[in-house]
Amino acid sequence: MISYLDGKIILKKDKFIIVEVNHIGYTVFLSRQTLLRLPEIESSIKLFCFQNVKEEALDLYGFLTYDELDFFEILMDIRGVGPKAALEISVLGPLDRIKQRILAQDETVFAGIHGIGDKKAKTIILELTGKINAFAKSKPSLDEAETALTQLGFTKQQAKDALSKVSSSIKSSEERIKEALKNLGRG
Repeated sequence: MISYLDGKIILKKDKFIIVEVNHIGYTVFLSRQTLLRLPEIESSIKLFCFQNVKEEALDLYGFLTYDELDFFEILMDIRGVGPKAALEISVLGPLDRIKQRILAQDETVFAGIHGIGDKKAKTIILELTGKINAFAKSKPSLDEAETALTQLGFTKQQAKDALSKVSSSIKSSEERIKEALKNLGRG
Protein backbone atom coordinates (compact mmCIF):
# COMPACT_ATOMS: atom_id res chain seq x y z
CA MET A 1 0.00 0.00 0.00
CA ILE A 2 1.47 3.34 -1.05
CA SER A 3 0.52 6.00 1.49
CA TYR A 4 3.24 8.66 1.12
CA LEU A 5 5.54 9.87 -1.64
CA ASP A 6 8.55 12.18 -1.40
CA GLY A 7 10.05 13.03 -4.76
CA LYS A 8 10.04 15.56 -7.56
CA ILE A 9 7.38 16.57 -10.04
CA ILE A 10 8.36 15.55 -13.56
CA LEU A 11 5.03 16.16 -15.34
CA LYS A 12 1.85 18.13 -14.67
CA LYS A 13 -1.46 17.54 -16.44
CA ASP A 14 -5.06 18.70 -15.87
CA LYS A 15 -5.95 15.94 -13.39
CA PHE A 16 -2.69 14.36 -12.32
CA ILE A 17 1.04 14.71 -11.91
CA ILE A 18 3.87 12.25 -12.23
CA VAL A 19 6.16 12.16 -9.23
CA GLU A 20 9.58 10.58 -9.54
CA VAL A 21 10.72 8.71 -6.45
CA ASN A 22 14.01 6.79 -6.71
CA HIS A 23 13.85 6.72 -10.54
CA ILE A 24 10.26 5.41 -10.57
CA GLY A 25 7.41 7.61 -11.81
CA TYR A 26 4.06 7.50 -10.00
CA THR A 27 0.90 8.93 -11.55
CA VAL A 28 -0.95 10.72 -8.76
CA PHE A 29 -4.43 12.17 -9.27
CA LEU A 30 -4.96 15.54 -7.58
CA SER A 31 -7.88 17.91 -7.15
CA ARG A 32 -8.04 21.08 -9.22
CA GLN A 33 -7.33 23.13 -6.08
CA THR A 34 -4.26 21.11 -5.21
CA LEU A 35 -2.93 21.34 -8.76
CA LEU A 36 -3.11 25.13 -8.54
CA ARG A 37 -1.02 25.12 -5.33
CA LEU A 38 1.80 22.95 -6.67
CA PRO A 39 5.33 24.18 -7.29
CA GLU A 40 6.90 24.08 -10.74
CA ILE A 41 8.10 20.97 -12.59
CA GLU A 42 11.39 19.61 -11.19
CA SER A 43 10.43 20.88 -7.70
CA SER A 44 10.37 18.59 -4.69
CA ILE A 45 7.00 17.48 -3.38
CA LYS A 46 5.66 15.43 -0.50
CA LEU A 47 2.23 13.86 -0.83
CA PHE A 48 0.02 11.75 1.37
CA CYS A 49 -1.65 9.16 -0.83
CA PHE A 50 -4.70 6.96 -1.04
CA GLN A 51 -4.20 3.86 -3.16
CA ASN A 52 -7.46 2.81 -4.82
CA VAL A 53 -7.32 -0.77 -6.01
CA LYS A 54 -9.92 -1.79 -8.59
CA GLU A 55 -10.22 -4.77 -10.85
CA GLU A 56 -9.10 -2.81 -13.91
CA ALA A 57 -6.85 -0.17 -12.35
CA LEU A 58 -4.57 0.83 -9.51
CA ASP A 59 -4.92 4.58 -8.84
CA LEU A 60 -3.13 6.93 -6.46
CA TYR A 61 -4.86 10.06 -5.13
CA GLY A 62 -2.60 12.69 -3.59
CA PHE A 63 -2.99 15.27 -0.82
CA LEU A 64 -0.71 17.97 0.52
CA THR A 65 -1.82 17.38 4.13
CA TYR A 66 -2.76 14.35 6.16
CA ASP A 67 -6.02 16.04 7.23
CA GLU A 68 -7.11 16.24 3.58
CA LEU A 69 -6.35 12.53 3.16
CA ASP A 70 -8.21 11.68 6.36
CA PHE A 71 -11.28 13.65 5.22
CA PHE A 72 -11.07 11.99 1.78
CA GLU A 73 -11.18 8.56 3.42
CA ILE A 74 -14.27 9.58 5.41
CA LEU A 75 -15.92 10.74 2.18
CA MET A 76 -15.07 7.45 0.45
CA ASP A 77 -17.18 5.62 3.05
CA ILE A 78 -20.31 7.43 1.87
CA ARG A 79 -22.48 5.46 -0.53
CA GLY A 80 -22.49 7.05 -3.97
CA VAL A 81 -19.32 9.11 -3.48
CA GLY A 82 -16.47 7.89 -5.64
CA PRO A 83 -12.81 8.85 -5.44
CA LYS A 84 -13.03 11.69 -7.97
CA ALA A 85 -15.88 13.46 -6.14
CA ALA A 86 -14.27 12.76 -2.75
CA LEU A 87 -11.00 14.23 -4.04
CA GLU A 88 -12.67 17.50 -5.04
CA ILE A 89 -14.70 17.74 -1.82
CA SER A 90 -11.74 17.03 0.45
CA VAL A 91 -9.90 20.16 -0.67
CA LEU A 92 -12.74 22.67 -1.10
CA GLY A 93 -11.12 24.98 1.41
CA PRO A 94 -9.84 24.92 4.94
CA LEU A 95 -11.22 21.76 6.55
CA ASP A 96 -12.67 23.67 9.49
CA ARG A 97 -14.72 25.84 7.12
CA ILE A 98 -15.96 22.83 5.12
CA LYS A 99 -16.96 21.07 8.33
CA GLN A 100 -18.79 24.16 9.60
CA ARG A 101 -20.72 24.47 6.34
CA ILE A 102 -21.65 20.79 6.41
CA LEU A 103 -22.74 20.95 10.04
CA ALA A 104 -24.83 24.02 9.12
CA GLN A 105 -26.53 21.89 6.41
CA ASP A 106 -25.20 24.24 3.68
CA GLU A 107 -25.76 22.30 0.44
CA THR A 108 -24.00 24.97 -1.62
CA VAL A 109 -20.68 23.72 -0.22
CA PHE A 110 -20.65 21.21 -3.10
CA ALA A 111 -21.61 23.69 -5.84
CA GLY A 112 -19.52 23.21 -8.96
CA ILE A 113 -18.40 19.67 -8.21
CA HIS A 114 -19.15 17.48 -11.20
CA GLY A 115 -21.61 14.70 -10.41
CA ILE A 116 -23.00 16.16 -7.18
CA GLY A 117 -26.50 17.57 -7.48
CA ASP A 118 -28.93 18.70 -4.79
CA LYS A 119 -30.12 15.20 -3.91
CA LYS A 120 -26.60 13.76 -3.55
CA ALA A 121 -25.51 16.89 -1.62
CA LYS A 122 -28.30 16.28 0.92
CA THR A 123 -27.28 12.64 1.29
CA ILE A 124 -23.62 13.54 1.77
CA ILE A 125 -24.44 16.21 4.35
CA LEU A 126 -26.69 13.83 6.25
CA GLU A 127 -24.05 11.11 6.42
CA LEU A 128 -21.14 13.48 7.04
CA THR A 129 -22.69 15.31 9.97
CA GLY A 130 -22.17 12.36 12.31
CA LYS A 131 -18.85 11.39 10.80
CA ILE A 132 -17.41 14.90 11.15
CA ASN A 133 -18.25 14.95 14.85
CA ALA A 134 -16.56 11.57 15.28
CA PHE A 135 -13.57 12.76 13.20
CA ALA A 136 -13.16 15.86 15.39
CA LYS A 137 -13.34 13.83 18.62
CA SER A 138 -10.76 11.33 17.39
CA LYS A 139 -8.13 14.03 16.82
CA PRO A 140 -6.27 14.87 20.01
CA SER A 141 -5.75 18.54 20.73
CA LEU A 142 -2.17 19.70 20.64
CA ASP A 143 -2.88 22.33 23.29
CA GLU A 144 -4.87 21.38 26.39
CA ALA A 145 -5.19 25.03 27.45
CA GLU A 146 -6.69 26.01 24.09
CA THR A 147 -9.16 23.13 24.26
CA ALA A 148 -10.19 24.09 27.79
CA LEU A 149 -10.81 27.71 26.77
CA THR A 150 -12.93 26.69 23.78
CA GLN A 151 -14.94 24.42 26.06
CA LEU A 152 -15.56 27.45 28.27
CA GLY A 153 -17.23 29.15 25.31
CA PHE A 154 -14.42 31.15 23.72
CA THR A 155 -13.75 30.85 20.01
CA LYS A 156 -10.62 29.06 18.90
CA GLN A 157 -9.17 32.39 17.74
CA GLN A 158 -9.92 34.10 21.08
CA ALA A 159 -8.25 31.22 22.90
CA LYS A 160 -5.18 31.37 20.65
CA ASP A 161 -4.90 35.16 21.03
CA ALA A 162 -5.20 35.01 24.82
CA LEU A 163 -2.68 32.17 25.07
CA SER A 164 -0.21 34.00 22.84
CA LYS A 165 -0.05 36.74 25.51
CA VAL A 166 0.85 34.25 28.25
CA SER A 167 4.53 34.17 29.18
CA SER A 168 6.40 31.28 27.59
CA SER A 169 7.99 30.56 30.98
CA ILE A 170 4.60 29.24 32.19
CA LYS A 171 4.48 25.57 31.21
CA SER A 172 1.58 24.17 33.23
CA SER A 173 -1.70 24.00 31.30
CA GLU A 174 -3.62 25.03 34.41
CA GLU A 175 -1.49 28.15 34.90
CA ARG A 176 -1.67 29.01 31.20
CA ILE A 177 -5.49 28.80 31.37
CA LYS A 178 -5.59 31.08 34.43
CA GLU A 179 -3.37 33.66 32.73
CA ALA A 180 -5.35 33.43 29.48
CA LEU A 181 -8.60 33.99 31.40
CA LYS A 182 -7.07 37.15 32.91
CA ASN A 183 -6.25 38.30 29.37
CA LEU A 184 -9.83 37.58 28.38
CA GLY A 185 -11.17 39.57 31.33
CA ARG A 186 -12.54 36.62 33.30
CA GLY A 187 -9.72 36.08 35.75
